[in-house]
Amino acid sequence: MHDPGAAGRFGDYGGRYVPEALMPACAQVEEAFREAWADAGFRRDLDRLLTVYAGRPTPLTPAWNLSAELGVDILLKREDLAHTGSHKINNVLGQALLARRMGRTRLIAETGAGQHGVATATAGALLGLAVTVFMGQKDMVRQALNVHRMRLLGAEVVEVTSGSRTLKDATSEAMRHWVTCADEAYYCLGSVMGPHPYPWMVREFQRVIGDEARAQCATELPAAIPDYVVACVGGGSNAAGTFAGFANTSARLVGVEAAGGAAIAGGKVAVMHGHRSYAIQDEHGQILEAESVAAGLDYPGIGPEHAHLHDLGRARYVTVTDAEVIDAVRRLARSEGILPALESAHAIAWVLRAARDGELPPGATVLITLSGRGDKDTTTLMEIP
Repeated sequence: MHDPGAAGRFGDYGGRYVPEALMPACAQVEEAFREAWADAGFRRDLDRLLTVYAGRPTPLTPAWNLSAELGVDILLKREDLAHTGSHKINNVLGQALLARRMGRTRLIAETGAGQHGVATATAGALLGLAVTVFMGQKDMVRQALNVHRMRLLGAEVVEVTSGSRTLKDATSEAMRHWVTCADEAYYCLGSVMGPHPYPWMVREFQRVIGDEARAQCATELPAAIPDYVVACVGGGSNAAGTFAGFANTSARLVGVEAAGGAAIAGGKVAVMHGHRSYAIQDEHGQILEAESVAAGLDYPGIGPEHAHLHDLGRARYVTVTDAEVIDAVRRLARSEGILPALESAHAIAWVLRAARDGELPPGATVLITLSGRGDKDTTTLMEIP
């Protein structure tokens, strides 16, 4: 998991496929990030915010009861305990500091589950930046709590009514808006997707998850490294950040996609939202609508570095169904007293199935990134028998 260079390529994937009007803006973001990431002062400022504001490091919590039930040792990397309730704050604080460094006065963001929107609104309030968040109409209904949180924090939430009215279309609208105002606004992309340098930059801002977890595992585990490292994958930022800490170890990396939006398991190579990667398509190459109970995974593509890790065989990508996810939410809540986000529950669901089916050997150590908390999904869960 390296610097993709000026071309922004991870093997055959990535790149910068944007309208000519956005090429200079992307180049400016890349230049600014490279300078900032090499600046010890910028890194110090970000580390301080992550510590005193976002609450890092997040703990590594043994799932004692579930481990006993399954016969494997489960450790949860608790990104649900970070400020705003998910891993999204790690990336947003980095990009908001970068935007201010570039002299931008407003943040633009897309959101599905609402967690990235909430994090962006939070960072905007903290740093004095106006915030505009694009969100699909369907997601605004099922994530009404997060819409209210964004507005309380002072953000403008723009309802997107085109297409599937979910994350894909919110991203498209946010990028179209950026074309019109790139001189004064900064596009704060929420996952490891989009045109270069975003997939690389977001992974670097999320690397704190994997670096922390690796150091914590070295203390908690006799072997220092877990046998399996598991994370949910939509665009894939929490997984990329986690995997970055373990890519050069013996740990098996497992990314868990929603069955209704499985870009790697059921997709083909396509260009979408500024990068080349896998996406689900019809026989004519048209991008299909994803379907998932989790708004944050209701996306038909995946970040380009994940596509590269898949092709290399370094990471494995699997799918779980909505029914398995709902069961996983209930199992973790009732066994550990932890209510996970529906997105995070995809990782838990695969571990439950793999342990049941003997795919995980008895006594295996499994690190799961719990990317967010489930408060936002209460309305959805109430509607499911």
